[in-house]
Amino acid sequence: HVQLVESGGDSVQAGGSLTLSCEQSGYTPHKYCMAWFRQAPGKDREGVASIDTDGGATYEDSVKGRFTISRDNVKNTLFLQMNTLKSEDTAVYYCATDLGGGSWLWGQGTQVTVS
Repeated sequence: HVQLVESGGDSVQAGGSLTLSCEQSGYTPHKYCMAWFRQAPGKDREGVASIDTDGGATYEDSVKGRFTISRDNVKNTLFLQMNTLKSEDTAVYYCATDLGGGSWLWGQGTQVTVS
């Protein structure tokens, strides 16, 4: 049974930090690129950060220098360390696995609220 389960979302004050986790099961995630997306109310889902199988990372411009994506291929867990949070970071955050050919596996999402 393939699963991606996010956790770590919370309500924090601006300037605070959070770490999101995404535990994967039922497949071999270290073979795939993975990413974090977010969707704010009334907005389209957007990519936040991605990480390839070798650990190379890319970031959306607004989070560069504040967010860090990482993966633990032993524990099959994806992380997103978020520092210096801003109100505009408020969104539901999703982890996703790029299976290739336009196909993705998605988690259920975790809410991050910054006030």
